[in-house]
Amino acid sequence: MARLLEALDRHGAQYIVVGGAGARGHGATRDTVDLDCVVRQDRENLDNVAAALRDLGAFLRVGGMSDEEARRLPVQVDARTLEGFTTWRTLAGDVDIIADIPRREGGRIGYEELARHALVVNVKDYGRRLVIAALDDIIASKEGADRPKDREALPELYALRDRQLGATGTAPEAGGPPSGPVQEGREEDRNEN
Repeated sequence: MARLLEALDRHGAQYIVVGGAGARGHGATRDTVDLDCVVRQDRENLDNVAAALRDLGAFLRVGGMSDEEARRLPVQVDARTLEGFTTWRTLAGDVDIIADIPRREGGRIGYEELARHALVVNVKDYGRRLVIAALDDIIASKEGADRPKDREALPELYALRDRQLGATGTAPEAGGPPSGPVQEGREEDRNEN
């Protein structure tokens, strides 16, 4: 996963880590097999994300297709293709490029709104700082997705939220919106297990 993150950062992509990797940034121990990123949806940023994916030999990850079959699909890795939600396989691992995630109250929450609550954490296993979605936003997205694997992850995430609230009486403060690949603002050190 570190190689995926390095490529996104090198190309100046603006993204917020959500899903299992985002949960691990909050201290969750559940393993994840891919990187889920909500990316800023402007053309320049999508071009930056596409450049990172091309550097890593990306091709679509398609259920029911072998990697060889998916590689043969006539798909351009460009900004237009990245609009919305796409799943990719790269030389550095799998990555989902996402426009938005479910909101607890219904509807969807995109990059700009997630950024207002996002945190910067140092995740030693990834060897870098990550901009991760707030734990409540990750919980809401897993509740909204309502897949078996998301339901299985929720008890640990609820316990992490309860510990955060119990320790301080409030949820962690978020930094401001990321101005680049890594935002300045509240920063925490996290060790991954």
